[in-house]
Amino acid sequence: MTRARMGDGAAGGGGHAVSAESRTLAAKRRASILEALHRDGVVRISDLSEKMGVTAVTLRRDIAHLDGEGLLRRVHGGATLPAAEFLPPGVQPLAVAPEPPQLGAAGMLVPSLDYYWPEVVRGAEEEAAARGLGILLRGSSYGSADDRPQLERLLDNEDVCGLIAAPSLTAPSAAATIEWLSTIDTPVVLVERVATVGPRQAVVESVVSDHALGAAMAVHHLASLGHRKVGVVTSENSPTSPHVHRGWLDACAETGLDPGATVDTAVPAPGTPGWDTALDEVLDRLAATGTTAVLVHADSEAMALVQRAEQRGVQVPSGLSVVAYDDEVAALFTPPLTAVRPARRSIGRAAVSLLAARLHDPDRPAHRVVIAPSLRVRGSTVPPPD
Repeated sequence: MTRARMGDGAAGGGGHAVSAESRTLAAKRRASILEALHRDGVVRISDLSEKMGVTAVTLRRDIAHLDGEGLLRRVHGGATLPAAEFLPPGVQPLAVAPEPPQLGAAGMLVPSLDYYWPEVVRGAEEEAAARGLGILLRGSSYGSADDRPQLERLLDNEDVCGLIAAPSLTAPSAAATIEWLSTIDTPVVLVERVATVGPRQAVVESVVSDHALGAAMAVHHLASLGHRKVGVVTSENSPTSPHVHRGWLDACAETGLDPGATVDTAVPAPGTPGWDTALDEVLDRLAATGTTAVLVHADSEAMALVQRAEQRGVQVPSGLSVVAYDDEVAALFTPPLTAVRPARRSIGRAAVSLLAARLHDPDRPAHRVVIAPSLRVRGSTVPPPD
């Protein structure tokens, strides 16, 4: 698929270095836009695209840049001069509302539309609406073999001026997909993913939750209640699990807990082969080690563990304190589960903010935004039994 048209000046070499030729092309485009604007009083992106042979996405970036320098005023579909008094006689501004400025749409690819990600999408939609952007949403899957076809379909839409994506980083094609994303003539923000490209490890712009910090919050909370053996149970094949496990290990070291004296295991998804056996093995190990508290990723795994524990005569929280990770439905359970809650809506808003900033200033340094989760203390954590 070819995205760049004549005169776009797309940068290669990882998308981070801007060549002298690209800068010259950009300067010529912007001079042409200003020339047309001072001649006609108003310009429309659709007209400029046809006359200059440049994509609408590139022209939106140029207009955003010129707007930032105060040389024009961005409006929906084009631009006008900074103030009406500078218009040539008889020329009227575009007959459309100038606020909010319309930059196009952000193409958004998430791995699930029914777990974790809906709140991320809602946050993105809220921020996009405030910034004059639309959201074009597509769903992939955690087991996707290749996310590139879905991303290419989003780019085929002429309204798309940037991508917000959570591609699989474990798929065989992951490295090639990230490399390709770094070279396209469209800004990209990764969500809940971090990546670098090239021999110099150039950073791909991203927004992530600090899941390790969230896990550490849970361990510190349990240790403050007096628990000296705090286990961890993570979900197999989840991209979040390694971060949760790292945070648990770090917090054990900080609080003087021995990670080798308790439960440290990963379990399959609920309902899959081996699930019931895995639950019983976790509970057997908890009993054998005298563990009195456990951090479980995610909510469904935590709720199933509590139910199985009660079937075996272990009451929560009096006999076992449990902290869930994700807080999708943990508050609805009985007892309501203490849980770590990633700031999902804030993640979506921050991703759109990064994309809008990149559209306004294509030359700014790559940003990585890390957002802290919060701990919601409820009825599933109490001091350990005497």
